[in-house]
Amino acid sequence: MRITRAIAALLLTLASSYASADIYGYVDRDGSAHFSTEKLDERYQLFVRGGAAFDSSQLPQSTAEPARTPLFDFLSKHPNLKKYEPLLNEAAQEFSLDPALLKAVMAAESGFNPGAVSPKGAIGLMQVMPATAERYGLQGDRKKTVEQKLADPKTNIRLAARYLRDLHKLFPFRPELVIASYNAGERAVQKHNNAVPPYPETRSYVQIVKQLYQLYKPAAEKLAIAAFSESASGARRIHMTIPGRRSMPADTFE
Repeated sequence: MRITRAIAALLLTLASSYASADIYGYVDRDGSAHFSTEKLDERYQLFVRGGAAFDSSQLPQSTAEPARTPLFDFLSKHPNLKKYEPLLNEAAQEFSLDPALLKAVMAAESGFNPGAVSPKGAIGLMQVMPATAERYGLQGDRKKTVEQKLADPKTNIRLAARYLRDLHKLFPFRPELVIASYNAGERAVQKHNNAVPPYPETRSYVQIVKQLYQLYKPAAEKLAIAAFSESASGARRIHMTIPGRRSMPADTFE
């Protein structure tokens, strides 16, 4: 995939744009991963310090880097990550996105579970709301409803990538606003003067997605360098246990 200088610069911006929170987490007995920006109880152990870079190709060299733990392996070796990687790469190429961003959003949203459905009705790997899908022309018919069509991984990933592309256009070179909009909706970001809304869930979501992006960014770095030089089991889930989740406005996306 060939990317422009502007896109390459955006990838680098996403990796270093703003301060990151510490991330805590654990994998429970059912194999589900839990994340938080706070140490909620003794089960939560420090996964990565704020500002530390993930690199799945390197063993930890200091306490600032993530340890080779079940949580790290969950994110870097989940079977569905490899299974859906061709679809992620295809959508990333079509909409000029970084595959690492799509992987990070998928990990945070569904834990790679294609059958995930949120309490608010967000569906699939990328947790796309039916209303968002309908904005992009997805319609139900006699054979399948919008919700059933959204459950298809290819459709789900492609719609999410298209939405993220449009959010990049709406908030150029503001990756934190792109991520915040995906969680809370672009209207919420605009309502708060083009800043990350003061919702605890959204602020934690932005931090977690940014840190997950760091896990998957080695491929993104190679794409950026090239651009400049050319001028399983779906049952396992990630849970973001975020204090203040109930304070989210009713009209926001999830």
